[in-house]
Amino acid sequence: MAIQLEGRIAGLWVAELGQAWAQAAPRLNSRKLSINLCDVTHVDRAGKMVLMNIYDQTGASLVVSNSWTQFLAREIARNNDENVKPL
Repeated sequence: MAIQLEGRIAGLWVAELGQAWAQAAPRLNSRKLSINLCDVTHVDRAGKMVLMNIYDQTGASLVVSNSWTQFLAREIARNNDENVKPL
């Protein structure tokens, strides 16, 4: 299962991501989750917390495309580079 995120994960979009995850999580079952962060441009503190929560629940692979998204992914994964995958 893959989630592709784009733009800003901030403000009202954090709640939207949380709701989307709440609906998708039960359908994940034993499948591995991949979160594509390549087109994310900004994440506020609340957005980072939601992403960390999803990561903690799933151990998702975090797909990155540049140094900023790699930095973000390393923060989400708490420096577990094993789950950070360059595109």
